Amino acid sequence: MEFESTVSDVVRVVEAVGAVIMIAGGLGAFLVFLERVRKPERRPGSYPELRRNLGRSILLGLEVLIVADIVRTIVVDQTLESVAVLGGIVLIRIVLSFSLEVEIDGMWPWNGWRRPLD
Repeated sequence: MEFESTVSDVVRVVEAVGAVIMIAGGLGAFLVFLERVRKPERRPGSYPELRRNLGRSILLGLEVLIVADIVRTIVVDQTLESVAVLGGIVLIRIVLSFSLEVEIDGMWPWNGWRRPLD
């Protein structure tokens, strides 16, 4: 029972890290946005950059939260119901991650070869 308790505590820490990534990333994105908007020459393109940075921090946080869900299901709560719930959660987060990635890049992932080289 001590092992499950330890793993459960680790999962909570990983979930907290995922939340902190999203919060800190969001705050950082807004700070960068505010800094850019202050300077008129850097103002154009500030809003799209804010959206990209917010999306990236959300994506990273979601990936960490998926890891926590997988570990919890595999190690702590090994029931058919928990596996089904995990499948639903992972599916929802994958769809959300996919749509965020499309929003950030402005194109479908399989069209990445069309992206202009900088």
